[in-house]
Amino acid sequence: MKNFIGTSQLSAMKEACKGEEGEHFNALIEDLRRTLETMPKTYETDGQGDNAPVTLHYFKGGSDWYITERDMESEQLQAFGFACLNGDTQNAELGYINIQELISYEVELDLYYDPETLGEVKTRLQE
Repeated sequence: MKNFIGTSQLSAMKEACKGEEGEHFNALIEDLRRTLETMPKTYETDGQGDNAPVTLHYFKGGSDWYITERDMESEQLQAFGFACLNGDTQNAELGYINIQELISYEVELDLYYDPETLGEVKTRLQE
């Protein structure tokens, strides 16, 4: 998971596991682990267009990154998805996203994100 979550966010999650809501956070981590293991890998959503499943959501400020595919390599270097920077929906685009770079800028993984299709993301952002 360390390849998908920044050090400070991961540290906060580990601390939360020790606290009053530890059971909740342990379940959350286990769900995330399963999601990462089963999510589509490189090229598996090719040709699905707006029906491609969005599995992960990263955010910081007014910027959002929606991940549809992860590297098929064991070390996560990049992913494929949809980026909407600073709320600029007109220039939002699909492309490769460097997960390590996002993490280095302390972009957070949305732990409560409910997977949806790429089309649903685009529609929601246009509202």
